[in-house]
Amino acid sequence: MKKVIGVRFKKPSKIYFFDPGEFEPKLGDSVIVETSMGKELGTVSIVNKLVDESKIKNDLKNVIKIADKEDLKHQRKNEEKEKEALENCKKKIREHGLEMELVEARYLFDNSKLIFYFIAEGRIDFRDLVKDLAAIYKTRIELRQIGVRDQIKRLGGNGICGRELCCCSFLNEFDSVSIKMAKEQNLSLNTSKITGSCGRLMCCLKYEENVYEDKRKKLPHPGAIVMTDEGEGTVETVEVLKEMVKVKFKDEEENVYFKKFNANEIKVIKDSKRAIKNDEEIDPEELKELEKIEQLDKYDKKNASNDEI
Repeated sequence: MKKVIGVRFKKPSKIYFFDPGEFEPKLGDSVIVETSMGKELGTVSIVNKLVDESKIKNDLKNVIKIADKEDLKHQRKNEEKEKEALENCKKKIREHGLEMELVEARYLFDNSKLIFYFIAEGRIDFRDLVKDLAAIYKTRIELRQIGVRDQIKRLGGNGICGRELCCCSFLNEFDSVSIKMAKEQNLSLNTSKITGSCGRLMCCLKYEENVYEDKRKKLPHPGAIVMTDEGEGTVETVEVLKEMVKVKFKDEEENVYFKKFNANEIKVIKDSKRAIKNDEEIDPEELKELEKIEQLDKYDKKNASNDEI
């Protein structure tokens, strides 16, 4: 077993593990670490974690030192320079007529590299822009395309639930989200209701999906034939989270009536494979728009750059 610490470079962002070596930083301490890009200053988010060495895929990089007052002062100066660099880069983008939106400028701690993050709908030829910026800042310049999810994560905000956006509070990484998840959760396929501030399908559709998958295993599908204490009936609708089933019956006079049961109160005679939502019930224009959003999210994932620590 090897002792490691977890370091976060921005909140919220992914936590990376490092070898503390002779240092014993405390939770919340600022540390300077060696990364594949250069020296970085981050905050200790996990301490004294023991990891099986066989599970460590790559060699752990080292903690260089625990940051002192001078290091923190240097970091604050970098943050001020980043603001200036952001405005200068925006001006150069306008001069070159590039279709890209600049999101953030970031200096590595040792000033060996200045990274600009941007969003764009397609590939951008920014070679001349890089040359101009390198001439101004006399350091290595890198431009990284990110997705709109990453942009909102950096900007922050609140969701339709009224709480801070998940990506700004606890989500470290983005998972793929699909329309199928919304269908299986019996949600209205309305663009305004299942897309977030970023304009993409809401992240909560993904991390709630496991709960729905687990509960659906215990439940019949709409259209299933079931036996109840009222007799034999047909499943009309299913409330997945409550594990409740609405069953349709016919009396002796062929009158239709409905009754709800807990899932454990019924016995499935013959199940159905009908989905909770039928495509016939979906507005074709809404579905077309959602499919477009789903494809844009796949494009973001395929083309956006990620920091490699």
